[in-house]
Amino acid sequence: MPLNYAGPHGFLAGDSMSARFFNRMGASQLYRWALCGGVRREAWTGTYGAVAGCPPEFAARADLNVVWGNNATVANVHLVRCVRLAKRAGGKLVVVDPLRTKIAEQADLHLALLPGTDTLLAWSVAAELERLGALNDAFIDRHVLGAEEFMARARQWPAARAAATCGLREDQILTFARWLAEAQSLVLAPGNGLERGRNGGSGIRAAIALPALLGRLGKGSGIVLGAPDAFPKTPAKLQRPDLVPVGTRTLTINDVGRHLVDDDIDPPIRALFIYNHNPIVVHPDQNRMRRGLARTEIFAVGIELTMTESMAHCDVILPAASHFEHADLYPSYGHHWLQRAEAVIPPVGESLPNTEIFRRLAGRFGFDEPCFKASDAELMDDAIDAADPRLGGVRPSEIPTHKALQMTGPDGKPMVLFENVFPATPSGKIELKSETLANRWGAAALLPGWRARTASHPLMLISPASDQRISSSMGHLAGSIAAPPLQMNPRDARQRDLIGCRHVRVWNDRGEVVLPLEITEDVPPGVVASEKGAWLSTSTTGQTISALVSADLKADLAEGACFNDTSVEVSRA
Repeated sequence: MPLNYAGPHGFLAGDSMSARFFNRMGASQLYRWALCGGVRREAWTGTYGAVAGCPPEFAARADLNVVWGNNATVANVHLVRCVRLAKRAGGKLVVVDPLRTKIAEQADLHLALLPGTDTLLAWSVAAELERLGALNDAFIDRHVLGAEEFMARARQWPAARAAATCGLREDQILTFARWLAEAQSLVLAPGNGLERGRNGGSGIRAAIALPALLGRLGKGSGIVLGAPDAFPKTPAKLQRPDLVPVGTRTLTINDVGRHLVDDDIDPPIRALFIYNHNPIVVHPDQNRMRRGLARTEIFAVGIELTMTESMAHCDVILPAASHFEHADLYPSYGHHWLQRAEAVIPPVGESLPNTEIFRRLAGRFGFDEPCFKASDAELMDDAIDAADPRLGGVRPSEIPTHKALQMTGPDGKPMVLFENVFPATPSGKIELKSETLANRWGAAALLPGWRARTASHPLMLISPASDQRISSSMGHLAGSIAAPPLQMNPRDARQRDLIGCRHVRVWNDRGEVVLPLEITEDVPPGVVASEKGAWLSTSTTGQTISALVSADLKADLAEGACFNDTSVEVSRA
């Protein structure tokens, strides 16, 4: 089976010729969205449908920007410039995040809530907006489905009650609600942070309900989500799912470690092809993944730029070409611009692009269908609908490399909900109550909900992105070879007699990591934080924080991984 993920995010290097190859082979299919982004995707499409929200450029003109669970200065940099422009013009910035990130340092209001309580905060704000008379009843009646059922849950969480559970002050929630009510233009930019817990889907759904309840969509207001839906993608042409044999199974990416160790599926996994991915560092329950890959019964092949921990378990390694060494077509990562890139240098040594590797493998396997002989230019043309008027008659493979092509609405203006695009849900409305999500993920997903945290250890570990790495990529470079510190609130440090301690042991029943200690008010009491993506060599135990994360605890949508729902204890190393 393929064990791959996002890699360089290009259409071609991602899943193009490789998908055709594995589909034709009849390999097990892999549901990848569970690892990252799937919870947010399901929450968005279940509420608004597969449509673009608004471009990040809208933030530059907003009276109020709300950055929620979004470590923007590290992982959403195109948004940050626009937020700063708005602040210079007198706009306000609210950041909702347990960690005092760089963007939170710039906020007019930072709500450092406890992880997993986002639903409660959004419900409480909605209830306060109703008390203030700020809900847009006319907009709700015309465009929102399930508002009354949503508000029935929200009313159970007045500000005082929500503050006590979220770890906030009541006046912070009241201020947030008042600013939302007063803002004539509102831009909400949720990130992936709040999806990574048991209540992740509900937290996102509740947050993105607030602009709908206010009627703040269009006319300068919007939600910076749904960017992938701005592009006229043609995945069936690119990946050829029609080649998949009937009855082929689909496995969830977060369960692969268990399948490798326990042989709990029939037939068991006996061959893996790892590319665009470093599963030992990235997957939850790191030690289980390591045990699985270490089994001599597993034949593993890898494609990589450098020798990662995962490649060390491969029987065959093929040298990868970097994104500088091959042409590709890039959709957005949070914006609405399509770009084509050409190789800057030829592939070094024996390295090859993914497309050529799988093109050659298809030939060796005797796959003689014409789709396996497609050039990279032809793959680009299969990735995007060339007939879409926004391409102006230019084939995707011929888009000029000196500029980006903006994906606009039918009127030629930036795509904005309730201006030139509208909800694509079954009802045609914003669905705060979603039968689609209930049918897909269970009856409890009909409306946003909340599950209280149950944990065997007292501290909550969260794992923000690093400005030294892109997930685990570049983890071997100089800026990443040192262990990222564990950030801990002074109160928790004093309780554990850790004042003056240089290194600590972070542990639970799944593993233990040794990290430098940083005592700081940037995390609230009860929460510790350490950046994700560090390689095993950074810890004297040969484990990183992914070893502490459960692969069996799932979010309420998309079977999402719960990286920010990890309970640990900390002691002297």
